Amino acid sequence: MSSPRTSSAPQGTVVAGLLLAAGGGRRLGGRPKALLEHDGRPLVEYAVRMLREGGCDPVHVVLGASAARVRREADLSGCVVRDNPDWEEGMGSSLRVGLASLTSPGSADAALVLLVDQPGIGAEAVARVRGAYRSRASLVAAAYEGRRGHPVLFGADRWAEVAASAVGDRGARAYLAAHLDAITLVECGDVAQAYDIDTPEDLRHLR
Repeated sequence: MSSPRTSSAPQGTVVAGLLLAAGGGRRLGGRPKALLEHDGRPLVEYAVRMLREGGCDPVHVVLGASAARVRREADLSGCVVRDNPDWEEGMGSSLRVGLASLTSPGSADAALVLLVDQPGIGAEAVARVRGAYRSRASLVAAAYEGRRGHPVLFGADRWAEVAASAVGDRGARAYLAAHLDAITLVECGDVAQAYDIDTPEDLRHLR
């Protein structure tokens, strides 16, 4: 694993933001995570804004729990929105849906994956990970005091293998574990916090 030498992706690079926002909030009493309020708006809107401000364009959003309600209540204008009917199977199914939505020829050089329940990860962390893109074979992850976390960038040449390995609630963890030597780690602990909103106690992180 290595750190990037420079801080900007090659000119003309298209890095799509891929927001996984399908969770049903089982430990939150069944409140869909996408609609938790943060900064006065649904959390899914905040995450989309962080992706855009971090330089990702286009932005694809994968919904699952209460998808119709999320579409009604959240402003996702300008986003490509996909529903995951199998969201209860776990994050892996949402990652597969998201990557499939990006696979039209020439759609993007890479996908930067962000989770909707990590509002401590803002635009600066997104920009750092995006800036470490070098080629369609790039594999980049944010690090927090050296420990790998989100967001994660997958060059387009890796999408098929990532999707094939994404099962259950592990997302891309199996793929990342099998390709440790290829990962560029980008330290983000000085600009972001990688907590999850999973339990009622975690709601203290929302504002």
